[in-house]
Amino acid sequence: MRVLIAEDDVTSRRILEGLLPKWGYALESFARGDEAFARLKQAGAPRIAILDRAMPGMEGAEICRAIRSVETTEPPYLILLTVQGEARSVIEGLESGASDYIVKPYDFGELRARLQVGRRVVELQEALGRQVRELQEALRHIKVLQGLLPICMYCHRIRTDPRSWQRLEGYLSDHADVTFTHGICPDCFDKQQDEFKKVGLTP
Repeated sequence: MRVLIAEDDVTSRRILEGLLPKWGYALESFARGDEAFARLKQAGAPRIAILDRAMPGMEGAEICRAIRSVETTEPPYLILLTVQGEARSVIEGLESGASDYIVKPYDFGELRARLQVGRRVVELQEALGRQVRELQEALRHIKVLQGLLPICMYCHRIRTDPRSWQRLEGYLSDHADVTFTHGICPDCFDKQQDEFKKVGLTP
């Protein structure tokens, strides 16, 4: 999983760039908040971001607030970095939309654990998103099947557009979770007895 780092302090950024790949994360690093925000708005942006509270361009809380104003079905998990004793900054960050925060200087074990929490949240969001898409597709099929369908009274084919006709079983196989097996009902068997006898079949 990819993680975005927005940290203007070179030493802190280098520490994160050294640690996270060892824990299995791919990185995208930025020294300015506005550049990090621009990346987070793009398609395919990292789903987890570690944002310093104070940066040139945009501060961490500003980024959180701006990101949360963007409508999306897959919001990023935002971890805010703050310094010890800045309780007001922590409150501001959480109220602006941060998912979590870490106080500098941070314990590496705590950082790793909080990233793992973020990863689990993102994976749950992705799983939920897949289920929503599957339900939407199922509803689309149901709406198709609920419509009025022209059907030939002789061959029972379905008209799918003004010039095309499709066999009923083919249409239902395409638009519903249906598998067909073929047999013959007693009435049709009685009507076709002569044909059956010709090929050696008897009632």
